Amino acid sequence: MPNVSITSQLLDLNSTIERIESGEFLIIAADESLLAQLPSGNWIGGSIPYFMGDNGGLVSKEHIFVNAIEGLSGDSQPRITPYDAKSISRIAQDAPDNGFTVAIIPAGTDVHSEYAQNAPSYQNMFFSPLIGWIAGVHLDEVESSKAKTIFGPGAMAMEDKAVAMHVSLPTNQLANIHIVNLFEQGNGPKIRFTETGFNVKTCTVDGVETNLADYISQNNVDTRLPLVADYNGINVNVSIQSINGDNIALYAPVFADIEYQFATPVPDYVSSFNQAMSGEATDKSEFGVNCILNFLYSELEGKQTGKLTGPITFGEIAYQLLNQTLVYMSIDNA
Repeated sequence: MPNVSITSQLLDLNSTIERIESGEFLIIAADESLLAQLPSGNWIGGSIPYFMGDNGGLVSKEHIFVNAIEGLSGDSQPRITPYDAKSISRIAQDAPDNGFTVAIIPAGTDVHSEYAQNAPSYQNMFFSPLIGWIAGVHLDEVESSKAKTIFGPGAMAMEDKAVAMHVSLPTNQLANIHIVNLFEQGNGPKIRFTETGFNVKTCTVDGVETNLADYISQNNVDTRLPLVADYNGINVNVSIQSINGDNIALYAPVFADIEYQFATPVPDYVSSFNQAMSGEATDKSEFGVNCILNFLYSELEGKQTGKLTGPITFGEIAYQLLNQTLVYMSIDNA
């Protein structure tokens, strides 16, 4: 079996159709209007109009970001599988013994919620690299449009199912996942929630029941800073999407009885992000995704993030769901 690699390009509609019709195995990100025009084939897709291309960050409804799996042999074709909220728990069990899985999940759905809340406990999770992203829409259309995923073999658009591509690697190669997170737990009060979910109103702040929106307002909390929890030594962010009166919508769920703190303030988001990226071997990246919040707060339109390219999304998957991070995968010699 030859060595497997992944190439990435921003393409137009006709070029993407040609790649699909040639039989390539592709992972595709684009605005829904373009995804709807693609034929059936060996691909999975998700809706998003934000990208990191070779020339920097880009917002576009005319471009399509395409990752192509190269070096495949006839006896090890990737497997493409849809998952709903009931079957997504099998995703790690379906992974190859040596290889990786790329998953795309539509934002704001039952399968998104199920994965976000329970993925770390799925059987065989963390045995085989699992990377991916949360499909979304243009931020101006969050209230009017729904994220979509596409099951390429049937060119079927879905609002309520995840899609995954399971890819085997030869024995001389290993996939590794890397996470870039700017944030650490701050020194502020400890915040806990009584329920797990994507929408919150009340919490306890150092044990005192508190309306979180009021707390944020009264303490001038910078809502660009996520809530951060320590999950077995890993800092996991929960980012604020919007505050509407008493209700706070989040990009990832908070978990009941987990201790959170707002992140330590970052003096200059742009320079801090660039500094974090400077230590990463992005030239070895085969596949990567960045968070829409990093794109906005680091003002990445027209700017590059090392050698990393890929969709800019509503959440990142590095085994479990992450927020306000950048994740990428390298394929290394075993």
